[in-house]
Amino acid sequence: MPIRSVKPGRLRYRAAPGKAIVAAMSGQGPNSVREPAVAGLFYPGQARECRATAERLFQIGRGEAARHKLEFSSTAVGAIVPHAGWICSGAVAAESIAAAAFRSPSPDIVVVFGAIHTPIPIEKNALDSHERWSLPGDSCAVITDVRDRLSGDSGLFAIDDRFHSREHAVEVELPLVRLAWPKAGILPIETPPNDRAAESGGAVARQIAAAGLSAVYLASSDLTHYGPNYRFIPAGVGTAALGWAMENDKRLLRVVCDMLADQVVPEAMQNLNACGAGAIAAMLAACQAGGAKRGYVLKHTNSFETLAPVAPQAANNAVGYAAVMVG
Repeated sequence: MPIRSVKPGRLRYRAAPGKAIVAAMSGQGPNSVREPAVAGLFYPGQARECRATAERLFQIGRGEAARHKLEFSSTAVGAIVPHAGWICSGAVAAESIAAAAFRSPSPDIVVVFGAIHTPIPIEKNALDSHERWSLPGDSCAVITDVRDRLSGDSGLFAIDDRFHSREHAVEVELPLVRLAWPKAGILPIETPPNDRAAESGGAVARQIAAAGLSAVYLASSDLTHYGPNYRFIPAGVGTAALGWAMENDKRLLRVVCDMLADQVVPEAMQNLNACGAGAIAAMLAACQAGGAKRGYVLKHTNSFETLAPVAPQAANNAVGYAAVMVG
């Protein structure tokens, strides 16, 4: 496919004909549905193509995940999943989700802590107001009772659809989540990278436990955004520079594998090696509340490598991706 420059997440798929891709706004009422914002951009917008592509990615992901012999000390299950366009990181996300599904095949709820790309100041975790999130040809139900309990904690959480209306970090994972756990509800949470992110994850875990539900916790985050496109070139450009960026990723991945939830945000702020540091910290803390002791890197790559077979890029820019299991 002769594409000269593909920015991760921005390859356009065909949108469903005759259907505008619109974002749900706050205040739509108790029966509102959050419509897809990035279907046709980050992943296919037509139902049949979306399903077929998700199934293909998940089949590959299951095969990759099955190769790993992991030892877990708890029933708590978490994962890091990248959130670029599927052509860039879909296979990595599917591997992480497939590994989590091997460990926890039938959770009641899948919590997706998301990176925040909406350029509005935010201090609290942003919950959404909707009952369902629509997908091409499908939808996911929000576990509203847990959300409503969390929204009562005004110090950490607030319902604010501005941070969900055009955000891709949660949405891009949902067709894969739906495929892996067709009976599970979801809880979308946009988590800022601040010093209360880990505390927020613990609060979510406590409310889910109080509701008597089983959960999988996902952190939707990419890693180092390197190159002139991202105004981050401390090692110059070229293959050696992209290698430096991969080493920069590993700094954060070591923190994750050691379950140092409180150190994730400071590490990312210092070295710019995660866009969803708050989401990662919250996921780790939620899993720790369930007894998780260790993280495992299943795959670590970047967009330069994943695009090479389909849309080769110059060695100037790349975004890091990792499939990571926690338990």
